[in-house]
Amino acid sequence: MDIIMGYCVGTRPPSCLILLLLKLFATLSQGLPGTGPLGFHFTHSIYNATVYENSAARTYVNSQSRMGITLIDLSWDIKYRIVSGDEEGFFKAEEVIIADFCFLRIRTKGGNSAILNREIQDNYLLIVKGSVRGEDLEAWTKVSIQVLDMNDLRPLFSPTTYSVTIAENTPLRTSVAQVTATDADIGSNGEFYYYFKNKVELFSVHPTSGVISLSGRLNYDEKSRYDLEILAVDRGMKLYGNNGVSSTAKLYVHVERVNEHAPALHVVAHVPFSLDTEPVYAVVTADDLDEGANGEIESVSIVAGDPLDQFFLAKEGKWVNEYRIKEKKPVDWESFPYGYNLTLQAKDKGSPQKFSAVKIVHIANPKRDTVPVRFEKEAYEVSISEFSPPGVVVAIVKLSPEPLDVEYRLSPGEDAQYFKINPQSGLIVTAQPLNTIKKEVYKLGVTNKEGDLKTQVTISIEDANDHTPEFQQPLYEAFVNESVPVGTSVLTVSASDKDKGENGYITYSIASLNVLPFAINQFTGVISTTEELDFESSPETYRFVVRASDWGSPYRHESEVNVTIRVGNVNDNSPLFEKVACQGVISYDFPVGGHITAVSAIDIDELELVKYKIISGNELGFFYLNPDSGVLQLKKSLMNAGIKNGNFALRITATDGENLADPMSVNISVLHGKVSSKSFSCRETRVAQKLAEKLLIKAKANGKLNLEDGFLDFYSVNRQGPHFDKSFPSDVAVKENLPVGANILKIKAYDSDSGFNGKVLFTISDGNMDSCFSIDMETGQLQVLMPMDREHRDLYLLNITIYDLGNPQKSSWRLLTINVEDANDNSPVFLQDSYSVNILESSSIGTEIIQVEARDKDLGSNGEVTYSVLTDTQQFAINSSTGIVYIADQLDRESKANYSLKIEARDKAESGQQLFSVVTLKVFLDDVNDCSPAFIPSSYSVKVLEDLPVGTVIAWLETHDPDLGLGGQVRYSLVNDYNGRFEIDKASGAIRLSRELDYEKQQFYNLTVRAKDKGRPVSLSSVSFVEVEVVDVNENLHTPYFPDFAVVGSVKENSRIGTSVLQVTAHDEDSGRDGEIQYSIRDGSGLGRFNIDDESGVVSTADILDRETTGSYWLTVYATDRGVVPLYSTIEVYIEIEDVNDNAPLTSEPIYYPVVMENSPKDVSVIQIQAEDPDSSSNEKLTYRITSGNPQNFFAINIKTGSGFRETLNETRRIRAPSALVSLSPTHEQ
Repeated sequence: MDIIMGYCVGTRPPSCLILLLLKLFATLSQGLPGTGPLGFHFTHSIYNATVYENSAARTYVNSQSRMGITLIDLSWDIKYRIVSGDEEGFFKAEEVIIADFCFLRIRTKGGNSAILNREIQDNYLLIVKGSVRGEDLEAWTKVSIQVLDMNDLRPLFSPTTYSVTIAENTPLRTSVAQVTATDADIGSNGEFYYYFKNKVELFSVHPTSGVISLSGRLNYDEKSRYDLEILAVDRGMKLYGNNGVSSTAKLYVHVERVNEHAPALHVVAHVPFSLDTEPVYAVVTADDLDEGANGEIESVSIVAGDPLDQFFLAKEGKWVNEYRIKEKKPVDWESFPYGYNLTLQAKDKGSPQKFSAVKIVHIANPKRDTVPVRFEKEAYEVSISEFSPPGVVVAIVKLSPEPLDVEYRLSPGEDAQYFKINPQSGLIVTAQPLNTIKKEVYKLGVTNKEGDLKTQVTISIEDANDHTPEFQQPLYEAFVNESVPVGTSVLTVSASDKDKGENGYITYSIASLNVLPFAINQFTGVISTTEELDFESSPETYRFVVRASDWGSPYRHESEVNVTIRVGNVNDNSPLFEKVACQGVISYDFPVGGHITAVSAIDIDELELVKYKIISGNELGFFYLNPDSGVLQLKKSLMNAGIKNGNFALRITATDGENLADPMSVNISVLHGKVSSKSFSCRETRVAQKLAEKLLIKAKANGKLNLEDGFLDFYSVNRQGPHFDKSFPSDVAVKENLPVGANILKIKAYDSDSGFNGKVLFTISDGNMDSCFSIDMETGQLQVLMPMDREHRDLYLLNITIYDLGNPQKSSWRLLTINVEDANDNSPVFLQDSYSVNILESSSIGTEIIQVEARDKDLGSNGEVTYSVLTDTQQFAINSSTGIVYIADQLDRESKANYSLKIEARDKAESGQQLFSVVTLKVFLDDVNDCSPAFIPSSYSVKVLEDLPVGTVIAWLETHDPDLGLGGQVRYSLVNDYNGRFEIDKASGAIRLSRELDYEKQQFYNLTVRAKDKGRPVSLSSVSFVEVEVVDVNENLHTPYFPDFAVVGSVKENSRIGTSVLQVTAHDEDSGRDGEIQYSIRDGSGLGRFNIDDESGVVSTADILDRETTGSYWLTVYATDRGVVPLYSTIEVYIEIEDVNDNAPLTSEPIYYPVVMENSPKDVSVIQIQAEDPDSSSNEKLTYRITSGNPQNFFAINIKTGSGFRETLNETRRIRAPSALVSLSPTHEQ
């Protein structure tokens, strides 16, 4: 309580009760850090302070806040002590009193104490106790001391050896490795740079990350391994002037041949033939553009799509990497009716292995997706007339779908010789007359060229009346006696006909113009007599024709045979004498043997010679009758007999051996004398005449028969051949689009023969190359059999052959030229499926680049082609007539490298629909070195720390040159390198430091860089600028320091604004900007009341001061250097305001309202006036007086104490005296 009283002594009222309450509060709060008895406490419960490791002895810690206790009682003798947190005994607490504040100062101990090591312990939490000597006053606070790092350690690599393998085609700027070093220091002290020990051009190391990047092109053949040494330099050491390197790391870069390309798969799907024993579903080729093992294919596998494991890849074929997809086992098509999607992938033998992109090949279900090639019919059945001559259409066989290279063949066989087939069209025609072959059915086998497809054509021969009845004998002969009765069968003729039905039914007739004594049974062929025969008056031989006729249609076939009937002469006539009743005279001396006369008899039968004999009258034997000649001679001499006169009556007869003629008489008279030679006379019987007449009749009959022999077979013999009508044209024109079945021309022909001999058949025997035509065998109507194609063949020379049906068959032929006229049935066809052309992008407008050509097989306007470009383009146009494509606008490969143009070729058909086709023209623009390299961006701005090591890449230049080849290859150069301070990699554009930078010497560099391509013949270049700003690094090694930690100053309160109070001075051992100090006031109670010159450190007033308001100020002044990382220190400035009597005394109340009873005695105390003077020295010099309002002098005031009392009071009532009437004025005592 004495302390409290001590506090109260000399204080101004308020009363001590307040102090008692404060004491009670202080007592309750004792024991808490930073707290103590009322008014005795640290400014903060915890302070933060710093100190550098390795600090020398007696180094004070630095805190941004004032550590200590405000002296409420200036008489306090405060002591500080570290009570805990400093077990090692590094620190000592000291106290320094300045004005009303007792500073807590903590320093490192001297002597043999251990040195602070941040790496061991970087923070200490001290509990400091403050106490007043001789008094029971204590307070506690905490001080957290952060041990600041000093750059006392170096970076270390871990590990120290690195090895990487990279491909020779690694792109520039690729990170290939990273080295790692660590530094136990923190902050800037732990920062270090990586760099190469020796100059390296192909690689760069990032100075802070340790990432090694590729900055040049690798070539395995030139060098396959690089041994790099990387150093780590501590930035702090460099700043201190020590370039010692902590450690070295080695990096071994192995360059390997690059497996640059992954295999590429190419698949050609294949639909196997159904009869293949090892069906191939696809042919797969694998390509790899790499060389050596990298380009060798290790395998091609089915990686998906074959759940049943039915397929495999067989490596075969004439190419090295050709595989074929085959089946391991029969494929289950039923479960996968739409086929299989096999996923293929290839891998090479490279290191590392590369896999191709997966390739999906669709294995189509051959039973579903393909239409098998087969004949339209498994068997063809046709029938043709057996009249058919060679060239008659039999059938058309077709494969469906028909292959382009189709070739039809007739299978060898017995029947194949009678037919022939057009190998391209499948038209089967007769090759020989069929009516000569005794077959009713022909069977032909037709195959394709390979022989794996077959069909059968069965040809039935329709019976036609093509056979003539054939007699069993080439001629017939018969003998009949003339004596046979009428109706006697003479002979039977017989004929047969190989035709069937009525075509083979035969009737007979006798073909004779004369009446014959014969008739024939038309059904049996029996010839019999119809009248009596007479050999003598009728022909001895009857020759006539018997005709056998069938009942066929349209004509009957007839054959004729010669029948000879010889009439046998029967001796049915007696000889007849030509002369009878002969008489004559002979002389008696008629010589013996003399010819007396002759008799003559005629036998009409003429079967035997007539014999003569004397039946009477020659009993004396004087006469001799020659039996053969009928000469009558004298046998014995008359003279010798002595007969001179006599008369002989001879009776003579004639005989044919069977019949005797009626006797005739010869009367001979014998006379003497000479007798005339014509002495005999006879009566004529006219037998000879009659016989002659009869013979004449017979001769005439024979003549008629002979005439018939001349007309034999006049109707049955094929005498005339067929002839074409005069209207037969030499040529005919037909449109190629004439439909199948359309009539072209009816050919007329005739044959003068009758019947089948005159029946004309028509056929095309040759020239029907494409089987486009057929002719009706009977009518001669020429028709379209198959579609014509003028573009394939525009002229046919048809051999139209006509046959009759005679025997022997006769024929004739004429050539008919068929000119196929054009129809617009062909679209224009380009000569190529697609076109491509390479042109220079610099080609001028109007340059012709290519000529596309389409040909239309049609003629005339149908075949005239006009061209147009369908693609919407301004760059190209086409000559509509010539097809020449030319440049229509400026080209720029860099804007568009290629064009795909659709070009249409359209015909000019004047009627009907015009036809067209479209082709793709790909135009590839060949590069011309017309683009300068363009920097990206157009200019560069980089900031570079001034302490970066030599060889560091500070910028990567990048350009874009869209030209190709050498025109797009860019080389970089520096136009100015500032005396070799910078260098640039000509290939990668990496700008490196070649000499150290110094911010203090030069802060900016403006590099001019040139990028130049390798174009030929002229290379192009461009220029850019690289603005290099050198960034000042923290070379600020020393913190500014004040000689004292606190200074004291004073200033009168009436000083003008700007009055200098004091000057603080700090020192910085750095040079340059780092040693330049700026002063500032950043804390304290006088903040805003004072200014400080930032250069001189002079503290001056910034406001009107009033000691009565504030008698003193604390300022925290900062001294900050101009380093990149500014360092600062502080000093506490105490400024006391010196008092000036500039304040009038002030009463405690502006108006008082005292009350006094009337008739109060004199000197009664009315009021106590209390007044104070803010000026510190004026309170004891106050005097009081009444200045106004007391004209009657009723009141008086104690000049010293201000006590007012009644002086006189004449009135007895209560008086209220306003202050306007009574004014009390305390004044300073003079």
